[in-house]
Formats: sequence, structure tokens, C-alpha cells
Amino acid sequence: MPAYLTAEQLVSILRETTVALVRRDGPDLSARQQAVLLTVYLNEGPHTVRGLAGQLNVSKPAITRALDRLGDLDLARRKTDPADRRSVLVQRTVKGAALLREIRSTMAEAEASIRTAGLTPANSESKQRKAG
Repeated sequence: MPAYLTAEQLVSILRETTVALVRRDGPDLSARQQAVLLTVYLNEGPHTVRGLAGQLNVSKPAITRALDRLGDLDLARRKTDPADRRSVLVQRTVKGAALLREIRSTMAEAEASIRTAGLTPANSESKQRKAG
């Protein structure tokens, strides 16, 4: 199998990851909440509500609503910027970092399934059910 993944394989990884996250006993995040979480954790900070709105091309109120939910779940927190009290900084949390590790692990498992079996995760799951 080539070193790169096809669009179909990437979508299969996304699907398997999303299904695994929905099945687990944890928070169910919307696509917007996931986008905010991943932006905060994968891009260098500091992050502000205004900056996140610009990066994701959505309104500041939409970011605020997403951060409300992430804050309720302790996946991110807001703090007033000491240098500019009008600005709000978005910070990472231990629980959010743990969720990101879980997402990475789930995606790695799905990718390994594709690379070792030469199948999409959905096809692999289907074949396992038929064999069992």
C-alpha cells in the first residue's frame, strides 16, 4: 500500500473515529465544538475568542457557545488576558489533553487497520462479523 492514504481511506478513518467517540462513555461534541477543541490543542497559542472566530471563519458568539460547552466539560477554559482585560484567552486543560490523546489513539488504530489489511475499517468490520 502506498505511504499516502486515499480520500476514501481518510473518510473511513474519520467515520471510525467518530463512531468510537460516540460509543464511548464521554461527552458528545458537535462538529463546531470539535473544531474549536482541535484548533486550541493542535495550533500554538495563545488563543482568543476573536482569533478562533477568525481561524474557523465563524462568529464570535458561535465560538463563545462552543467554549461554553467545552468549559462545562472541562475540556478548555477561558481566562481574562492580564495584558488586556478586554480580551479572553482560551486555555487547554488536562481533561482536554486526555481527550485529544484518545482521538489520536482511535485514529491510529483505524489507520493501522487500513494499512495492515489493505481494507477500509468499515470493510474490515463487516468481514469480521461474517467470519465470526
